[in-house]
Amino acid sequence: MWDLFRRRIKLPADAGVALDSDERVIAWSRTQAGPYVVATDRGLRLPGRDRLDWHRIHKAVWSGRQLTVTPAEVVEERDDYEVLADAAPESVLLIEPREVPEQVRARVTGSVSYTSHHPVDGGGVRVVGRKVRGRDGLAWSVRYDPGTETSTPEVVEATGALVSEARAATTPRDL
Repeated sequence: MWDLFRRRIKLPADAGVALDSDERVIAWSRTQAGPYVVATDRGLRLPGRDRLDWHRIHKAVWSGRQLTVTPAEVVEERDDYEVLADAAPESVLLIEPREVPEQVRARVTGSVSYTSHHPVDGGGVRVVGRKVRGRDGLAWSVRYDPGTETSTPEVVEATGALVSEARAATTPRDL
């Protein structure tokens, strides 16, 4: 009876996707070029690249046939948070999308626990706290608005204060 509730999705034998030993397939689809897109409990596997963990996907857009994913790229590591920017978007045309678009949306959106936008000297910054599988607490990152000078002492100090405030606001009191 438990098998009714433990639906295991299996990849086709010709998928050619190597998963980690404790990684579980959630959805998959063949692409027009032949390789597979595989959504797992840890991230998204696109043809020709390593797994893209859910918290490292900034944006995903589904056009009805094409899935376009914009990865987040770490441009700087600061005390207690990372500065991210958009990497080049990657697009795949899915032959039979199945549940891939819905799972990508749910997983990317579900990884975000906190987000807020703030003005900083000369622009703005978005502070984001995301859940990462296997990690206690949130992973903190910031993404500056285009044109914002990111390395002036005033902006770095203000950003650090904003991340600290967000962290304090999301830390449970009296457990």
